[in-house]
Amino acid sequence: MPTQNKIKEEGKFKYQESGEGEVLLLMHGLFGGLSNFEHLTTFFQKKMKVVLPLLPIFELPRKEATIGNLLKYTEEFIEHKGYDKFHILGNSLGGHISLLYTLNHPEKISSLILTGSSGLYESAFGSGFPRRGSYEYIKDKTEETFYNPKTATKELVDEVFETVNNIDKAMRVITTAKSAIRHNIEDRLDQIKTPTLLIWGIHDTVTPFEVGKTFNQHIKDSKLVPFDKSGHAPMMEEPERFNEALDVFLDKLK
Repeated sequence: MPTQNKIKEEGKFKYQESGEGEVLLLMHGLFGGLSNFEHLTTFFQKKMKVVLPLLPIFELPRKEATIGNLLKYTEEFIEHKGYDKFHILGNSLGGHISLLYTLNHPEKISSLILTGSSGLYESAFGSGFPRRGSYEYIKDKTEETFYNPKTATKELVDEVFETVNNIDKAMRVITTAKSAIRHNIEDRLDQIKTPTLLIWGIHDTVTPFEVGKTFNQHIKDSKLVPFDKSGHAPMMEEPERFNEALDVFLDKLK
């Protein structure tokens, strides 16, 4: 079973940290909790320092819950921790932030790993942001983001249900999602020279597989690995295969 790591707090920063060695920084998405990376953390903490900052989507003033401010928070967190050279991995909105950080600070990034990343085209939640509604409706919409609907555990569905039925949280999610959609970076992708791994679910309904192919076309030093039994979160749906693909990629960089 995956291990649970305690959340550390240092000033305004909250994060998980485990293992020793090279830093692998994990960036979660808009609806992505820490549990999304449990299997990955369990595997890589044996050989690297795995760090997962909690993005303050629900702590920032509502109008400031933008991708620009989340990027600034990430930059401040990295400076606070003193990371000089590290690997960055992002899913969904976290991938978007990882891309922007890499563009702004290429000298700090050893490699970039994207899975279901926004930045080109994304649907806020499959076919649309889920309206406030019945638990079953939210359950169905959450399941649609995965190839295997059983990946949407009760814990995950409960979290999404609570978010979309909380006016303040729902407005923050919408503000952040709209900010990400406005922040299209296709015209900057050719500036990325960092070794890049793209792991993409063929059945992704949020950031379709065509998005991964476009990233691959524009990022010169990139490799696209399609996952045929995954939707928007391959590290959750095919964790062993995900860890193996990432492990092979990182080993080749040594």
